[in-house]
Amino acid sequence: MVIGIIGAGASGMAAALAAAKTENVQVLLFERQARVGRKLQATGNGRCNLSNMKACGELYHGDAPEFAKKALQIFDVSETMFWFSRLGLYMIMEESGRIYPYSDQANSVVDVLRFALNKENITLMTGFEVTKVRRTDAGFFVEGNGEGYACDKLIIACGGLAGTKLGGSMSGYQLLRSFGHKVTKLRPALVQLKSDWRACAALKGVRANCHAAVYHDGNLYSESTGELQFTEYGLSGPVIFEVSRDVCQKKGEWICKLDLLPELDTQQIFDHLKLRCETELLTDELFTGVLHNRLGRVVTQTAGIRNGIKIADLRPDELMQAVNTAKALEISITEPLGMEHAQVTAGGVVTDEFNDTTMESKLVPGLYACGEVLDIDGDCGGYNLQWAWSSGLLAGNCAGGRKYDSDPGYIFTTGA
Repeated sequence: MVIGIIGAGASGMAAALAAAKTENVQVLLFERQARVGRKLQATGNGRCNLSNMKACGELYHGDAPEFAKKALQIFDVSETMFWFSRLGLYMIMEESGRIYPYSDQANSVVDVLRFALNKENITLMTGFEVTKVRRTDAGFFVEGNGEGYACDKLIIACGGLAGTKLGGSMSGYQLLRSFGHKVTKLRPALVQLKSDWRACAALKGVRANCHAAVYHDGNLYSESTGELQFTEYGLSGPVIFEVSRDVCQKKGEWICKLDLLPELDTQQIFDHLKLRCETELLTDELFTGVLHNRLGRVVTQTAGIRNGIKIADLRPDELMQAVNTAKALEISITEPLGMEHAQVTAGGVVTDEFNDTTMESKLVPGLYACGEVLDIDGDCGGYNLQWAWSSGLLAGNCAGGRKYDSDPGYIFTTGA
């Protein structure tokens, strides 16, 4: 049996390795780029947050997010980590639950996968852009680069549109549409947000741990706590990625409120700053030792505190206004950055048209899909890569005829 897999990203490589475990299976792995795992190599700022111990179905999104639960149960985090350890990857878990390669280098993850693909029954074809796939009496026929290959079964693992500079494309959606599958609206997720707040440029590069809450027309839309980074165009960092999904997709006023000191209440901050009134310091130094110097000055200016006067001359209400501003700094949001900057695509191929226990199409027998091309996306923190591993391993095993037996647990048996 020949299994064709289009896309050698995270889910595609997982699917290939799973399918190749079945005896008498030949795997043809097509990748349009010159090397495998290019997007994977760039994840987590080059560190590759490959999973999270907290991964569960509730942390995923889509029109039918419950679709992800079965794959995540069959190939849960512990099974995935065991799989990686067998490939030779040594991992470390942070207190947050995020899992990274011990080397702190994404290329360690890519390398163990790349080495594992070096099997007699896996043929890797890089630089091969699939242009057309059609159904045949015997299965499927894959065309590209002036060549054609017959496959008994086919797995679409092309990834999503996000990260176009690293290889994100529409190809997976287009191929599945050619078989009659529907695709939802595609939007950027885990992406930076733009702002017209003039102080952003002055704060470029400044980082802060904060609580970020996004409001739409005055109503709380999403919130999270974590690291923020100011950019010349707006806001970035893990906490912004967490709250960015579908921001500015509806008309109206979008505001991000930042609590720059989330672990302290207003009275604690007020009492601390009041000690500054006993010094000769000027208001520019009100938040020195509390916030980044540039950020502290912006907060005092935003609070309407007069420049060049002594902190000792501030009235109590002025001091409290500075505190309140630090606890709820309002920044207008205009739009998210585009797909080329997004880490993940929100939306994708409609999951109701696939079997959640096999990843096989309900419309076309022998056709499978996995990873980001499907309408499933997770929160920031390794959840999207866990979906890639889980769905890819499930698709590969099932395409290879290895059936999942849910009683008593994680068992795959070879057979029709």
